[in-house]
Amino acid sequence: MFSGSIPASIGKLTTLSTLYLDQNMFSGSIPASIGNMTKLVELSLQNNHLSGPIPSFSNLTHLESFQISDNHFSGPLPENVCHGGQLEWLGAVNNNLSGPIPSSLRNCKSLHRVRLQGNQLTGNISEAFGIYPNLNYIALSNNKFYGELSPNWGQCHNLTSLRISNNNISGKIPPELKHATQLHELDVSSNHLIGEIPKELGALTLMYKLLLSGNQLSGKIPPEIGVLSNLEHLNLASNNLSGPIPNQLGECSKLLDLNLSKNKLGESIPLSVSYINGLQNLDLSQNLLIGEIPQQACKIHSWNIGPFSQSCLNVSLLFAKRTKPENPSQSRHNLEIFSHCGDIMKNTLWKLLKPLKISSPTNALVQEAYGAVYKAAATHW
Repeated sequence: MFSGSIPASIGKLTTLSTLYLDQNMFSGSIPASIGNMTKLVELSLQNNHLSGPIPSFSNLTHLESFQISDNHFSGPLPENVCHGGQLEWLGAVNNNLSGPIPSSLRNCKSLHRVRLQGNQLTGNISEAFGIYPNLNYIALSNNKFYGELSPNWGQCHNLTSLRISNNNISGKIPPELKHATQLHELDVSSNHLIGEIPKELGALTLMYKLLLSGNQLSGKIPPEIGVLSNLEHLNLASNNLSGPIPNQLGECSKLLDLNLSKNKLGESIPLSVSYINGLQNLDLSQNLLIGEIPQQACKIHSWNIGPFSQSCLNVSLLFAKRTKPENPSQSRHNLEIFSHCGDIMKNTLWKLLKPLKISSPTNALVQEAYGAVYKAAATHW
């Protein structure tokens, strides 16, 4: 493992095409003499302790891969980072980079993979990026981008992953995204998006991860999401969604995680959801749901239903889990329920849980001013 500064004399290697200095302990800045290495095709300085601004790349016209992730670089990305128009791979994750996206990157049609998350990059995201026919992955999360999502992302026909979470993005989700038919993952969580979830997202049949939580989305959950047969992770939590949970969600047979918590969803829990065989985590808490918990919900590894109805606001299911039996010969699991409720509502709660054949609780585990935490169990599930 090497340490110290990268020597300026490295710039004398003018015929070198590949320079990998990853996973060392280099410190200091990138020597400006690297700009003399005009034959460089790949430059990778990842996982070091390098810092300072990134020098000009105006002479590196053959550069196809530039990787500087996990360092301490500051300042803007070089304006001429894609000066030669051949850049395919750009990685600058977890630095202190700031400023806007350089114009050469907006017009860089050769891009395949861009990873810029974990910086302080700014600028209007609807203007900062163009149309990239070869792009298959872009991650811009945890920055300070603002503006609206551009319909142009729908014209990136090879795009499989679009990650722009935890920025200051506003406006609506463009329905034109339906044209990015190779999209496997869409993460625009923790922004300021408004409007309805476009039904057109149902055209993205390869989607396995759809994360829209932490926005201000409203309206109903479009039933077209049920067409996403490859969907494994769906998180719509912390929005202003209303209406019923669509029965069609039960057609997402590969779902592992479903989080619809902290919305205004009403009516009963559809039976179809509880029949998703692989569903491991279900969170429907802090909604306006009413009715009974479907009996098949006992198959889910972890679920949180929360308040059951407006008439039971002081009844809250805190946690439910399945545990392995103490006796190895016993094939079925035990189900443990922990709930917080007032003494008056205790019996009401366990009547609601009756379809799961759960025994009534006895003594409180924790007593406090507004109620108590009770535990009950059901065995041989």
